[in-house]
Amino acid sequence: MALKATVYKVQLNIADMDRGYYADHALTLACHPSETEERLMVRILTFALYASADLQFTRGLSSEDEPDLWQKDLTGAIVHWIELGLPDESRIRKGAHRAERVTVVTYGERAPHIWWEKIRGSLARFDNLTVLHLPATATAALVPELSRSMQMQVSVQDGSLWVSVNQAQVEVRPERWR
Repeated sequence: MALKATVYKVQLNIADMDRGYYADHALTLACHPSETEERLMVRILTFALYASADLQFTRGLSSEDEPDLWQKDLTGAIVHWIELGLPDESRIRKGAHRAERVTVVTYGERAPHIWWEKIRGSLARFDNLTVLHLPATATAALVPELSRSMQMQVSVQDGSLWVSVNQAQVEVRPERWR
């Protein structure tokens, strides 16, 4: 019998001083059995960083034609294509041709640095690409706070995220690689 996804419900309060965006979002996320809790937390943090009324989670791991998150305009055109992890060049190229903006958010200790050194030269031609890295110390500090039903507050100022969930308060300072 196949393993089923675990459902998480997150009440997310976002105060983004950089963009002037203030909103509450009720998120229901399915964590695929092959997805780690750290990746799930990165999905939530990425949503908070780029939140808008139009930003949506996609089918994620179960779809090869969709990114992890995307923002579409009223015509259905993709405005922002967001990939998590270490996507191959073909996925980034697909996003760069289909969307106005593409963002890759990496996380982890050593693998993202190796991936970036290997792929950065071939991505130089994409002017609409941004690559961010979330430090492993910050994402790992948030994983123990993950629960099936939780309330999370995220404040964004000067590019840093201040995350409060349960008893933890963690600063996540994304590194901008491109």
